[in-house]
Amino acid sequence: MYNKLQYISQGKTIEQQLYNIHQALDAGCDWIQMRFKNQTAKNSFALAEAVKFLCEEYLANFIVNDNLYLAQQIAADGVHLGLSDMKIDEARAILGATKIIGGTANTFEDIVNHAKNGCDYIGLGPFRFTNTKEKLSPILGLAGYYDILEKLKKNNIEIPIYAIGGITLKDLNPLIETGIHGIAVSGIITKSDEKELLIQQLNEKLYANVIV
Repeated sequence: MYNKLQYISQGKTIEQQLYNIHQALDAGCDWIQMRFKNQTAKNSFALAEAVKFLCEEYLANFIVNDNLYLAQQIAADGVHLGLSDMKIDEARAILGATKIIGGTANTFEDIVNHAKNGCDYIGLGPFRFTNTKEKLSPILGLAGYYDILEKLKKNNIEIPIYAIGGITLKDLNPLIETGIHGIAVSGIITKSDEKELLIQQLNEKLYANVIV
């Protein structure tokens, strides 16, 4: 089953991105989603190449955000697609059956659609307002997660759901109770002065009731 903690990378330059990703890996994060917006193809490729090398070294999953052709070119573990990006079934046809394809969702309908088209996991959000993302979808809050996860259960739709959007450590217990599989975070890890301790605390909560 997929790791329960995803780090979505931050940084305006290749150097900042690499520094933040290396720090997250070093502190025990084993799933990196490379998010490097509004960049030249050359810069994106250079970063992806370096991140792939790092993730192989740390035995971490490496997912490219939005850029399917870069994910394919670099032979990443998969791609994460936003609501306005390429359709999931088109991406699956290009990447094949073995690669991981994640999709962003804001509603129950988004998830149904993604699941039907062969999506592997869902980034459902935003949980609360976040500065990390432009063009934010409507905020879900705890009630939104309860509502959507309940509908999924009633309709027997099983797909790993990751909560995303301004999540803090104290949000974790109530969020886990909604039935999410994991969380995707960026700022909380990037800005932490004690990354190792934070990742340990996040994982302890996320894996608390998992029978190995």
